Amino acid sequence: MFDTSTLVSAALRFESIPYRALAEAFVSWDLCASPESLAELERVLSRTKFDRYLPRPQRQQFIALIRRNGHLFAPTQEDRDAVRPACRDPLDNKFLALALAAEADLIVSSDGDLLALHPWNGIPVITAREFLERSQTHKPQ
Repeated sequence: MFDTSTLVSAALRFESIPYRALAEAFVSWDLCASPESLAELERVLSRTKFDRYLPRPQRQQFIALIRRNGHLFAPTQEDRDAVRPACRDPLDNKFLALALAAEADLIVSSDGDLLALHPWNGIPVITAREFLERSQTHKPQ
């Protein structure tokens, strides 16, 4: 699963490492999302400060791409309660609950609060660059 920060980077900078990592994930992995993570992505990408990087319609197309190609999981209250250790940024706990609900193989992030948890309950928390390196040698089952 990819966190919002990595997806925003992928959306705004085509051919960037996050973009390439996302493209690889679409081809060889299952991309996981939740209603909460999709809502955050939509909220962040709708900010006017991103207009200078990518027109709003293209950002909306990117969100639609994630919605179409991501596997949707709805973390339960049990998943949320099981987030231990919690992230030092409580807003990032939604990604940890999603990782539990989806039985994620890994979390791809550029957020220092999430990266500081590596590995979290046996789930690697890695950067997009590390994901690309790992993807070359470890394809999912």
